[in-house]
Amino acid sequence: MSHLPDRGGLFGEFGGQYVAETLMPALKELEEAYRRIARSKKFKEEFNQLARDYIGRPTPLYFAKRLSEEIGGAKIYLKREDLCHTGAHKINNTLGQCLLAQRMGKKRIIAETGAGQHGVATATMAALLGIPCEVYMGEEDIERQSLNVFRMKLLGAKVKPVSSGSRTLKDALNEALRDWITNIRTTYYVIGSVAGPHPYPMIVRDFQSIIGREVQYQFRRPDCLIACVGGGSNAIGLFHPFLKDRSVRMIGVEAAGAATLAKGRVGVLHGSKSYLLQDREGQVRTTHSISAGLDYPGVGPEHSYLKEAKRVQYVTVNDREALQGLKLLSETEGIIPALESAHAIYFGTRYARKLPKNKVIVINLSGRGDKDMGTIAKYVANLK
Repeated sequence: MSHLPDRGGLFGEFGGQYVAETLMPALKELEEAYRRIARSKKFKEEFNQLARDYIGRPTPLYFAKRLSEEIGGAKIYLKREDLCHTGAHKINNTLGQCLLAQRMGKKRIIAETGAGQHGVATATMAALLGIPCEVYMGEEDIERQSLNVFRMKLLGAKVKPVSSGSRTLKDALNEALRDWITNIRTTYYVIGSVAGPHPYPMIVRDFQSIIGREVQYQFRRPDCLIACVGGGSNAIGLFHPFLKDRSVRMIGVEAAGAATLAKGRVGVLHGSKSYLLQDREGQVRTTHSISAGLDYPGVGPEHSYLKEAKRVQYVTVNDREALQGLKLLSETEGIIPALESAHAIYFGTRYARKLPKNKVIVINLSGRGDKDMGTIAKYVANLK
């Protein structure tokens, strides 16, 4: 299971390359470059040096003592990806892909973003490496994530508003793909999640797996791993190194209004086959989540495979429950999580109550809540 994708870029029936013919040479170039460059000793040395000295890795595995006492039951540990430079796990992947783009000789970087964390991370690495950067973002997400829009601009990136469709992440991804097709020789497209055509799901997963490898070193074998799932990059990063160990339970938490794995059907979106939310005619459905980063009708193909293989359980948490999780963690530990992570916190605390005190749960705290303050302020005052 951990050896996938196969040579065709498939995780079982999921994944692949469902793209326009004009994109195939670029995907082939990317896969060849990744296998040749990113797996070399020299590349790994630079990646590891910047991960340590620039991002701040390894991130702590923090025992949430007050939260655990408040809940009762299993001990809860937090993998503190919110302490990474730029405030989220997204920087792990953008470090790897931007170093790859530099070595491939690309003169321009583009990206898409929903919650803005991937956009900020890409703009940061582009600034560090001196490569011009443009970030596509839906107009609704621009409104929800104005702080991150300002941060991207301050870092020298151009933010390109997308007004089509639902004006969220799905539509931003469409526009980024169109840009890439037009400027394929000079441009590197940094995808922020384990979605898109092969080899992107593999590349993003490999760079994000640093999260799970650190947990293995810091704790070796927790009883349960929990992470939120939109496209699914932070969850795959935590889960993947543990896939062979059947004693470790894994739970992915989706937003109830964008519950692709819980309510979707198999189809094709953004170049790969996976579960996605569709209407009766097969059209992609509009989603809603209080969290811009989870507001996506698709999911990475490896998650679809892990669902079918029954290796990972996927559950849902609604907006109100996520806010309750955010408030609980803030008040017990002095840590304000991103709205994405708050979904995992809510479910993790409810699940911990059912377990004995000698069990250990690790929740991936994928990002910090600064970016969500405007949204949080609108809703949290009414919570009890």
